[in-house]
Amino acid sequence: MDKKYKLLIIGGSGFLSGTLASAAVSQGHDVYVLTRGQKPVPGGVTALVADRHDEAAFSKAVAEAAFHWDAVFDCICFTPEEARQDVWEFKNRADHLVMVSTDFVYDPGNRWFPQTEANMNFLTDESYGARKRLCELEFINGDTGNMVYTVLRPAHIYGPGSYLGCLPEEVRNPGLISKIMEGEPLPLVGGGYFLQQPIFAEDLAELMLSCIGNERTYNEIFCTMGPDIIESRKYYKIIAEYLGREAVIEEIPVNQFLAEHPDAMSFMCHRIYDLSKLKNAGVKVPSTKIRDGIHKTVESLLNTTDY
Repeated sequence: MDKKYKLLIIGGSGFLSGTLASAAVSQGHDVYVLTRGQKPVPGGVTALVADRHDEAAFSKAVAEAAFHWDAVFDCICFTPEEARQDVWEFKNRADHLVMVSTDFVYDPGNRWFPQTEANMNFLTDESYGARKRLCELEFINGDTGNMVYTVLRPAHIYGPGSYLGCLPEEVRNPGLISKIMEGEPLPLVGGGYFLQQPIFAEDLAELMLSCIGNERTYNEIFCTMGPDIIESRKYYKIIAEYLGREAVIEEIPVNQFLAEHPDAMSFMCHRIYDLSKLKNAGVKVPSTKIRDGIHKTVESLLNTTDY
């Protein structure tokens, strides 16, 4: 991408938002981040400080910046109120808003194999995925003025900057590497046989940036996954192989786990996708192989934590 843009990232100090900010800086864009100011932000960005839950402070920080943004990226939009905030604050201050949703919006009992964006069976309960769907609807049905939007639905996002673990009860477990090193069993629902399609965070960041100026992404929703479909247990085995250990998988019966954790239903299904729409849009399609991405993540954890 030769053209340089003025970008605002809501977040910027977190896992995905920080990865995105670093990627945007490396591409030479003029990057601003809006955070609470509680954690360091990547080098090369300009920080705006406000808590988005303080609507007046958020609005003041955006207004005082006095910019018209080429694109705004919201990596931390979790409620419809926050989506409405985006529409209100940026419909006259930005050309394009990219919102990170989730594949958990889909009803796990009515999935297609592979899943496409045409499947309109969504969760309607009080779950994380259902709330994300309500966020999407604020852009779809709201008055966004001249601002266009793009909604991305990633599956499990992994990479340096985050803990590993993609399936209960080992989801982003800070002690996962230690457990594997010490030969402890990993309790996985259904024995880890559910299929999924994780996406490497750096790939997702590149994809997000490639939406800027791409009319085929305007007012569209995309399933955004990595190139490899694997059994969840394989994810853990790749980690173990890199560590020179063997992953000891312990099966948790699905019915037992759901009885105790009904809110975890979205994990209890195959999460595989048709990426034709994404590829046809001409964006930077994720390409990092799962083995390579996990190796990079493990190495990062070994270098930065006392696992």
